[in-house]
Amino acid sequence: MIETVLRWLNGIPKEYAVMFIGGFPLTEVRGAIPLGFYYGMPILKVFWLAVLGNIIPMAPALLLFEPISTQLRKLPPLKRFFNWVFERTKKNSDAIQKYEALGLAIFVAVPLPMTGAWSGVVAASLFKIKFRYAFPAIVLGIVGAAVIVTALCSLGVLTWKAVTG
Repeated sequence: MIETVLRWLNGIPKEYAVMFIGGFPLTEVRGAIPLGFYYGMPILKVFWLAVLGNIIPMAPALLLFEPISTQLRKLPPLKRFFNWVFERTKKNSDAIQKYEALGLAIFVAVPLPMTGAWSGVVAASLFKIKFRYAFPAIVLGIVGAAVIVTALCSLGVLTWKAVTG
């Protein structure tokens, strides 16, 4: 699937591709930073493009997720999907329940599957964390995840090929 997205992005500037992958729910900074390294871009440029790409959709997502998901859960096939998303988020969110916004930042910062900014949006909605606390926590978590992923890429531990399989 990621290769399909990259073929679609072929022909646009690499900076936009890194930002797009940074904002994409399945990849976020965990995919955008290795992609930027794969493209041979400078570290700081990759870092900030990935972070910016991940942050841009977060404010609208935080504001719109709950009302949209409430409406979509009225449709039987989507109700099952949203229940699955909420249950998966609940499983990984002990810190959020205990520490709220700080826990949300930590949850987003851990660059593992089913964590990240998009899962943070779901968690903020699930645990009723207000926008004024959730947005800065998610931004802090994105920056934290980007620091970790950049370090792993710089050390050669994480590569684009490892991300795409």
